[in-house]
Amino acid sequence: MKTLFTTNLLKPRKEEDMKLLKQLYSIHSKSGKETKMRNFIINYVKRTIPDCSIIKDIKGNLYITRGISETYPVLVAHLDQVQDTHSSDFRAIEAEGLIFGYSKKYRRTEGLGADDKNGMWIALKCLKKYDILKVAFFVEEETGCVGSGNADMDFFKDARYVIEPDRRGNSDLITSIGGMELCSPEFLQAINYKDFGYKETDGLMTDIDALKDNGLSVSCINLSCGYYNPHTSNEFTVIQDLQNCRRFIEKIIENCTDVYPHISEFYGRGSHYREEDMEDYYDEFFEVISNNPNMTFDDFYWSYGYYFIGASKAEMEMFFNEIRQDVQFFNEKEEQEQEKEEETDNHLITNPITNPNKNEQH
Repeated sequence: MKTLFTTNLLKPRKEEDMKLLKQLYSIHSKSGKETKMRNFIINYVKRTIPDCSIIKDIKGNLYITRGISETYPVLVAHLDQVQDTHSSDFRAIEAEGLIFGYSKKYRRTEGLGADDKNGMWIALKCLKKYDILKVAFFVEEETGCVGSGNADMDFFKDARYVIEPDRRGNSDLITSIGGMELCSPEFLQAINYKDFGYKETDGLMTDIDALKDNGLSVSCINLSCGYYNPHTSNEFTVIQDLQNCRRFIEKIIENCTDVYPHISEFYGRGSHYREEDMEDYYDEFFEVISNNPNMTFDDFYWSYGYYFIGASKAEMEMFFNEIRQDVQFFNEKEEQEQEKEEETDNHLITNPITNPNKNEQH
């Protein structure tokens, strides 16, 4: 974490209103329980953004259209978060260019749900800024892209392209997922992503992946949007990285007014399998297994086996068991550290520190 505290982060930044972002962080929206967040967005849009139509489908997804046009730039984000813990006194604390969640009552950090509230914030800010835009907010992305997997694809028929800010860090531009290409070379050339410090890389399942599976016929990408340690109680946002993602997306909206067609070719997800591919995907699958503690190997194999078509089932099971053990070790270590903190707090309460010189004669 220390490596993130660069001199750039400590330079004075232009004061910008973080009120909306902190409001989003303050709403706990566990997968399957997104009602409060959905209602907040509906009320916010109705109250502050004119000329918007809002549609909620049977799954609870939101589809928002601003303005009338033959084609639209489209942003998507998901409403749900992974973290279970969200205390009644939760606060989003801003300090030294970072935002993290904290409970004073329990003296602990708590996850922001920045995955994907950062994406939601960017989408709402752009919706307020631009007269022509479409935005979709999906439910239950974290439990298998349930919302986007059942999306109303008619909403995307007049899309120029689709952008999803739903990636940790500050430089990943996801252009393929498990061997499925997501966008055209023309779109990548048009967005000038290197000007904003992004680089092309491969990613894992997210909403745009589900949309492509459902036949989305335009280019789409997923972008790092400034959150770190996602899905944990130590999650935090680097404001500078979040703002850079927002500026990048605004530049695309302003400059890319054409439609960028793209039909995904399933050239074989995982067909370029190498032994080191498993290590490349370690962090991604660590998150998957951490977020699904009841996942069996069969669940894992049938959901993600196509990433490694060149690997045997035995190799996949060995990989799964290795990560499962690491997850258990990590969780046990966290529990031990929390117990130590509680023991220290209890000791201080029952044995307050006194001044050893208090009774000395002078």
